[in-house]
Amino acid sequence: MKILVVHGPNLQLLGKREVSVYGTVTLNEINESIRALAKELKVQIEIAQSNHEGEIVDMIGNSRATFRGILINPAAYTHTSVAIRDAIAACGIPAVEVHLSHIYKREDFRQHSMTAPSCVAQVTGFGKDSYLLGLRGLVSYCSHQCETPKAKSARKKK
Repeated sequence: MKILVVHGPNLQLLGKREVSVYGTVTLNEINESIRALAKELKVQIEIAQSNHEGEIVDMIGNSRATFRGILINPAAYTHTSVAIRDAIAACGIPAVEVHLSHIYKREDFRQHSMTAPSCVAQVTGFGKDSYLLGLRGLVSYCSHQCETPKAKSARKKK
């Protein structure tokens, strides 16, 4: 199983940006934790970060042939991007939205997610553990809900 991890805009600044909100954890530290968990779960991952909405849409749109699921932190695009929401809905593979901070306890404009309705789940407010909880949930979901017809057939024969 292969999972695409997408980090949205400004997440490359973690550890330096709004430490009172996001803490001191860096994107590299988050990625190291994701890689370690992926190894434990025996899944492959590809990690990407972009500050550009169109690039994120392209990543999602091109994911179907290669990936079984998407773990995404759309960051600021969470609240504004119909394009990312539509890309998630159109790609045909499950996505889990994650956020370091509890977006529903923040400013009013951050309390609405445009992208979450296209996802199978959302994990918010656990810092870097949001990514790890999201990855565990996505792998479990894909293992049970995303089986290929061949795998389903083989399981039923047992």
